[in-house]
Amino acid sequence: MRVIQVTEHGGPEVLALNEAPTPHPGAGHIVVDVAAAGLNYIDTYQRSGSYPIDTPFVLGMEGAGTVREVGGGVHSISVGDRVAWKEGLGSYAESVAIEAAQAVPVPEGVTDELAAAVILQGITAHYLATSTYPVQEGEWVVVHAAAGGVGQLLTQIVKLRGGHVLATTSTTEKAALASAAGADQVVTYGEMLDAATELTGGIGVAAVYDGVGASTFDDGLAALRIRGTMALFGAASGPVPPLDPQRLNRAGGLYLTRPSIAHYTRDRAELISRTDEIFGWISDGSLAVQVGRRYPLAEAAQAHRDLEGRKTTAKVLLIP
Repeated sequence: MRVIQVTEHGGPEVLALNEAPTPHPGAGHIVVDVAAAGLNYIDTYQRSGSYPIDTPFVLGMEGAGTVREVGGGVHSISVGDRVAWKEGLGSYAESVAIEAAQAVPVPEGVTDELAAAVILQGITAHYLATSTYPVQEGEWVVVHAAAGGVGQLLTQIVKLRGGHVLATTSTTEKAALASAAGADQVVTYGEMLDAATELTGGIGVAAVYDGVGASTFDDGLAALRIRGTMALFGAASGPVPPLDPQRLNRAGGLYLTRPSIAHYTRDRAELISRTDEIFGWISDGSLAVQVGRRYPLAEAAQAHRDLEGRKTTAKVLLIP
């Protein structure tokens, strides 16, 4: 089978299209023929060595497809089932072996591409708006990078909960995407603080959902109301420097959290409860999943260049 392999850490140029044996499942695992694999910033961190993995390895964490083979001890999944996964290293490939516990069933009303596009970013948006800071009806929140995959989904989920979204984007084209997702107001990153103050009558927003990091963090803290929540879930512009906790006190007893998906899918029951709700919203039309671009497996390096160059919007997929 064909795979995208990292033989040494570095830029997109290190992504090599190679041949590898089709895997066979061990106990508790399944092998899936990959219909679509999702691209995420974590892939670029693993490729570059920021999140070190011993080389060589096959890149990719999430995808969707059809079960090819089932290993010993797996009883709830059968050959021919359609499944999606958020944690299956080696997903930039024609087939991948994953833990059966990580595979979630994909219902009839959801295509493989939509499942691959939503599984990681959808769960992220879901836990942010329902658990990290559960948005209440009528509250204003900030969604940074609202034209991205997480941003568009998060905006929609906030709206499903009755909240109001102040969205940030970097271009007019991206602003249109954020508006289409349901954002109540869209501004540039530099305009966010003034807009948050004006929209809330000087009180401040209930929460800031920040996947950008260093360049947006300070204004995000300043935009929060007393006891507001900063949910820092990414660092697209670089990591936030160390913070004196007294700064949170002086700003109004603020909450700062650095969540990750592992903390909000701690067991299979929690994982399934989130994906069931997400897939249900897709099936009934409440949640629209946008696929921005599709690349053939052989063009994985270009896909990474476009992702890191902020030339993509919505979800980016590799199609084996």
